[in-house]
Amino acid sequence: MYSSGLTLDDEDTFKILIATDIHLGYMEKDAIRGNDTYNTLDEILKCAKTNQVDLILLGGDLFHENKPSRRCLHTCIAMLRQYCMGDSPIHFNIISDQAVNFSNSKFPWVNYQDENLNISIPVFSVHGNHDDPTGAEGLCALDLLSSCGLINHFGRSQSVERIEISPVLMQKGNTKLALYGLGSIPDERLYRMFVNNQVTMLRPKEDQDQWFNLFTIHQNRSKHGPTNYIPEQFLDDFIDLVVWGHEHECLIVPTRNEQQLFYVTQPGSSVATSLSPGEAAKKHIGLLRVKGRKMNLQKIPLKTVRQFFIQDLVLGDYQDLFTPDTPQVTKKVEDFCYAKVIEMLEKAERERLGSPLTPEKPLIRLRVDYSGGFEAFNTSRFSQKFVERVANPKDVIHFLRRREYKEDVKDEVNVDYGQLVKNTAVEGLRVEDLVKQYFEATEQKVQLSLLTEQGMGKAIQEFVDKDEKDAIEELITYQLEKTQRHLRTRGVSTEQDIDTEIRCFRESKKNTTEEEEEIKEAINRAKALRLERGDEDLGVSDEQADVAMDSDEGPAPPPTRGRGRGSRGRGSRARGRGAAAPEPKPASRGRSQKSSAPTPSRSIMEAFQAPSQRSFRSGATRSYVEDDLTIDDSDEDIPVMQTTRPAPRTTSSSTKRSSQKPSQTQSQSQSSRGVAFDDSDDDEDDPFKGSSSRARR
Repeated sequence: MYSSGLTLDDEDTFKILIATDIHLGYMEKDAIRGNDTYNTLDEILKCAKTNQVDLILLGGDLFHENKPSRRCLHTCIAMLRQYCMGDSPIHFNIISDQAVNFSNSKFPWVNYQDENLNISIPVFSVHGNHDDPTGAEGLCALDLLSSCGLINHFGRSQSVERIEISPVLMQKGNTKLALYGLGSIPDERLYRMFVNNQVTMLRPKEDQDQWFNLFTIHQNRSKHGPTNYIPEQFLDDFIDLVVWGHEHECLIVPTRNEQQLFYVTQPGSSVATSLSPGEAAKKHIGLLRVKGRKMNLQKIPLKTVRQFFIQDLVLGDYQDLFTPDTPQVTKKVEDFCYAKVIEMLEKAERERLGSPLTPEKPLIRLRVDYSGGFEAFNTSRFSQKFVERVANPKDVIHFLRRREYKEDVKDEVNVDYGQLVKNTAVEGLRVEDLVKQYFEATEQKVQLSLLTEQGMGKAIQEFVDKDEKDAIEELITYQLEKTQRHLRTRGVSTEQDIDTEIRCFRESKKNTTEEEEEIKEAINRAKALRLERGDEDLGVSDEQADVAMDSDEGPAPPPTRGRGRGSRGRGSRARGRGAAAPEPKPASRGRSQKSSAPTPSRSIMEAFQAPSQRSFRSGATRSYVEDDLTIDDSDEDIPVMQTTRPAPRTTSSSTKRSSQKPSQTQSQSQSSRGVAFDDSDDDEDDPFKGSSSRARR
């Protein structure tokens, strides 16, 4: 039963501030929106200190970039030190084996127990898909903060064979809390591990029914493909509350899973990283109180979040105003769209009254469906009208057209279903999805023969998202060497036998643990090769690398043989990287040599007879254009503005364990659990308000 006394703080009540997907550093170079994420993190930490919480729980993606800028790291460290360090006592104890909970840390204990630190609010966080561990050492930005003693990074799994989630066991007075966490894992892999019962959640041996079980996960919750999400049914039924990260839509009011009988809260992101409907919902964080087996979740609206309004407009629905045959119809459509944008701006102005912390300029998006014979007008000229009034003047309006081919379908036997369901939207597509779609649609003669689609997609993702420039080459070389060894072992000699054996060898590895390990090994080799060159970014100093990364200028032009400064600077870097080559060459020659390297065009017979040499790879210089990526984590069915680049999603997402051992599936009485939620900040209905009890199966 729920007791109203749970809202009062006492020595037995845990107070936990919950937030996910802060995406610190998102658009930090933008003149208008550059400080949005920093202001919101400041508000979140200030709220934690004001409410005197016991701890802060973050559900992943604290940082937007895998390699945060100096400004981003500096600001984060400064704010954590300002709000989370002090003389306030900690009122709970950790009674689990901390060497297991924080096994990946150089300091395997909770930060507030470190005698060299003075922590007043401990922060516990899992990593997300944006700030996941990379590199030969498998480090991420959270590990830097962990080594500084500012956060406690938990929920990290090293094995691709089996995952065991050991909880952080806490006790405050008579209340016992088991905090489970699982950082981001590629969804397809985690889905397969759940199906194969390779994920286990450990439980305390004693008094299992007295623990409140809280689980933090960072995965796809909505279904984006057959296995590209984690169903709630995969989770064990002894869990009381799941804090679900990665999804950006704010659904913080806990919903009950009627099959597993636990509750799920989805706080959503604290900043809009895409102009999609899911981001338009008001942003909140949660204040969770736990006493015994009862809980109460109060949602707290964020006041520093920039307003975002989105509206869909179908021109075909306004036949009474204009048709494609109406004189000067384009001008009338433009005037109509202008009026709609003005309406959204006026609404934003009304809602901002009395909220001095809310940024002045809102985000506005008008999506116009001009199917049926209408023509699009000049979006750049249209957007110029709102330069001083909106925060996103370059992409206020977006034209899209839904293509339907039903009238053209005459042969009911040979129907091109791909054309029937063709959608112009590309927003939310991931790099690996694009690779898979390409090879599914391409001709047989250009299909992969050595690599799998998953391996190639992962290598391209590492190259695009994490700037691992050698990932693709190392994966190809690794697979080539392994295939050569396999062919030697099999003793095949003719070209036909080699082709057949290669196909069988490739198919035998698809969607297996062996394939996962091969991809991981190849990527590690690429990272090790980068480290062997003695630099992190093309052999320049840290200061130079940061200048290049933080510059607002466009990509540098290719090096030439002139005497320009850019040519000389780039040329010197190329010579530094190609130091292992047989003889030094100018930058432009080194790059052209790389682009015309014969290795990729060799047949399998030639490759089998003449194995590639690593010295050639390390000696050749490389040329890549580094690009700033904006990564979209939101709904995938939302079209992208034509004036902006669609950003690949780094959502190597995955997470969850689904093995249910007999000792874990024993039913528990839910009558002792009470749930109540405070909706005082708005008027929406809350089915959870008041007392509620849970009856177990």
